[in-house]
Amino acid sequence: MNAPTPAAQLTPQLQPRDVPAALLEALAARFGAQFSAALAVRTQHGRDESAFTTVPPPAAVVFAESTQDVQDAVRLCAQFKAPVIPYGVGSSLEGHLLAVQGGISLDVSRMNRVLATNAEDLTVTVQPGVTRKQLNDEIKSTGLFFPIDPGADASLGGMAATRASGTNAVRYGTMRENVLALEVVTAKGEAVRTGTRARKSSAGYDLTRLFVGSEGTLGVITEVTLKLYPLPEAVSAAICSFPTIADAVNTVIQIIQLGVPIARVELIDAHTVGLVNRHSRLSLREAHMLLMEFHGSPASVKEQAETVQAIASEHQGADFEWADTPEERTRLWTARHNAYFAAVQSRPGCRAIATDTCVPISRLADCLLDSVAEADASGIPYFLVGHVGDGNFHFGYLIDPDDAAERALAERLNHQLVARALSMNGTCSGEHGVGLHKMGFLRDEAGAGAVAMMRTLKRALDPDGIMNPGKVFAQE
Repeated sequence: MNAPTPAAQLTPQLQPRDVPAALLEALAARFGAQFSAALAVRTQHGRDESAFTTVPPPAAVVFAESTQDVQDAVRLCAQFKAPVIPYGVGSSLEGHLLAVQGGISLDVSRMNRVLATNAEDLTVTVQPGVTRKQLNDEIKSTGLFFPIDPGADASLGGMAATRASGTNAVRYGTMRENVLALEVVTAKGEAVRTGTRARKSSAGYDLTRLFVGSEGTLGVITEVTLKLYPLPEAVSAAICSFPTIADAVNTVIQIIQLGVPIARVELIDAHTVGLVNRHSRLSLREAHMLLMEFHGSPASVKEQAETVQAIASEHQGADFEWADTPEERTRLWTARHNAYFAAVQSRPGCRAIATDTCVPISRLADCLLDSVAEADASGIPYFLVGHVGDGNFHFGYLIDPDDAAERALAERLNHQLVARALSMNGTCSGEHGVGLHKMGFLRDEAGAGAVAMMRTLKRALDPDGIMNPGKVFAQE
């Protein structure tokens, strides 16, 4: 692999463009109280959950409240060839929303209305600032739910833009499979619609899939139409402890290969369980753990659980604990979702360099165990969790952001992990996206020809390079 050097990956190449005073004046005149050039507001919109800490904030922030607002903001920026960086809730992990070339942060969090729920068709249309928890709260009376759960209460526009997934992906898929249609504002300020509410189509190019995962580099998503699913009749969650990570992973491999329709299966290593216990005031056994959930009819849930328990027993799994009430399940899954924050808070002042490699399920044990051995040998603090049902796992290397040696060590481990995953026909990013941090890895994974094709698409749709520039790949 010829990925960028560790220092380069954590020190993005800044190419700020001048934002003329005339543009700021025009935005202020158009948006009034929806416009801010205050340093505190700009600083908030110039940071995410990534390890990048040295990027200057955007020149100003526009708070869009409608598609027309987005169009007007983009058109004004296009006149001055100023970058536009979409902003949702700021939970991205790869530097997606950082203003590496300056420009205007376009905050769509106020575009937070559920526009239409079509329960009979199992679809819903929302504005991009609606968060996943908000959506499920608003539709719970219909008996339906939206299953994609990346952990953070991310905005659905951001989840579409990064092709997010999460804990339920093993059964329900990712945003790629669950977005039916979009409304997108292009670099010219034109609002276009892609897709329909129909479950399938053979009409023309699949523009919906082009924008899902484009990370704001091709346009600003202003509406999203999503698939919904009936709430399962029965839900049961369980935890099971294992003496080794290999035992836990081999249990998962057998579950998937036997076709058990498990809804969620998460790996948490023993050290991370300890961090979660202290953060969430739990008393989970501090051993390598699988956290599982089963959906279906009472009979099917019982059958799935019995099958999984038998498989786990063959791999030294023990101490099964069941959570059948919503309160018990929420307690367990909240603890899992707080694993990132538990880890970061365990070392005050640290930042996490997070990985999200994904490999074919048959190679999961090899990739994960070799990566654990490298991380243990390095001595760097880390946490480990994984959506292992689809071959996806996360290391979070906890670094002192001011310690160049720790940064370099974490980047070396990340580089070795990605190289290993790619050698196994895996991917550098199962769900976080490319952003700034994985541009070199994308080139290694996709190849020069595919990246050149991506650049051609970018130039065709955004000839002045104003849509979230400097992300996914360097424009040439």
